[in-house]
Amino acid sequence: MKVLISTDIEGIAGVFHPEQTRPGNVEYEQARRWMTHEANAAAQGAFEGGASEVWVNDSHGGFRNLLPEAFDSRVRLVLGKPRTLGMMAGLEASPDLVFMVGYHARAQSRGILAHTINSTAFARVKVDGEEAGEAALYGRLAEERGARVALLTGDDVFGAETLPLFEGARFVCVKSAHGYSSGVTQTPAAACEAIRRAAQEVVEGNAHERFGARHEASTRHCELRVQTSALADLFCQWPLLERIDAVTLAFDAPSAEHVVRTLNCLSAMSFMLR
Repeated sequence: MKVLISTDIEGIAGVFHPEQTRPGNVEYEQARRWMTHEANAAAQGAFEGGASEVWVNDSHGGFRNLLPEAFDSRVRLVLGKPRTLGMMAGLEASPDLVFMVGYHARAQSRGILAHTINSTAFARVKVDGEEAGEAALYGRLAEERGARVALLTGDDVFGAETLPLFEGARFVCVKSAHGYSSGVTQTPAAACEAIRRAAQEVVEGNAHERFGARHEASTRHCELRVQTSALADLFCQWPLLERIDAVTLAFDAPSAEHVVRTLNCLSAMSFMLR
């Protein structure tokens, strides 16, 4: 059994402030170690449960946060950008299960450091009429590629909005949100142990399942609310997009993968206005 672990930083135990997510300071260096340890705990649990192969995808910011020397030697790491599948790079290896470690709630929720892909660009993303965060977007992409989202970790708001989207998935709550940058957290050691144990049990519980059947891709309608009208001006230079109002855009895409790739391209375009 192959497992792909996609790892973000905002949902890691002990992380509450944007400073902890930005390279170039002591708090970030500490947070990236916690991120590394939680990802490695998930990997070790997967191996203990019987996984034959584990890939870990660094899915935060520039995708260069994880510390390779701290991982189980059997792990393969996916680092750096650009990459076609973004936070789900590694699906090319046809994993059976996907774990989302350290993920966060969607934009405009009450989760810790909540956002969707790019907090300075996107205020809200809706796909086929439903609000979607990063886990929903990338989880549908994983399903299209034949992988099952089986384990989620992060804060309680993230769990409440995401767990119902993936039948049979398990959630490990490592902290509770009191607001955008406050709450109550487990210690890093306690979070790692809970994640390791859950990962082991999830892999063991799926040992006799059959995998590999892709979900058929279908046309998706994405409605995107951006943070400023200037961003809407910029994004609508792309003929694919239709402008609904000053800050709302829409486009159709042939699959969840194309929705994700389009949003990531728009996110990259947004840096022109910074």
